Amino acid sequence: MATDDSSTADRPVPSLTDDECEALHEVELALEWLLRAQGSLLEFHHATGHGMDHLAEAESLLRDTGHDELANAVRCELLPHGVVDGDRWSYDVLEDFQETLLAETVSLEHRVRHELADGERHVRERRQERTWKRSAKR
Repeated sequence: MATDDSSTADRPVPSLTDDECEALHEVELALEWLLRAQGSLLEFHHATGHGMDHLAEAESLLRDTGHDELANAVRCELLPHGVVDGDRWSYDVLEDFQETLLAETVSLEHRVRHELADGERHVRERRQERTWKRSAKR
């Protein structure tokens, strides 16, 4: 890892109390975890789609091999089935998450960061980096 002293760690750090710094850090961590959750929902959405694609292929193969009743079960019971309440599809869940909790948390993180730290990100980490660099120079 480079030890470039001209890194962003050298920018002025807003003067926050320790508690304010921790509060800001917790909001930043919350947003990071919710972004991870979005990634999990995207994975869920894509995996569900791939599963449904395989069911659609199975329907076709079952019909081609004379198993119309089984093909009809796939087409009528499984393919139109949602992942929540039998009606909502995976993209509905993803979009709802993105448009509500995630969007609201992004907005709050931005507000907290601007009100407490003049918009600076990772204030706690920057403080920690400076402490470690000072310790290394002793």
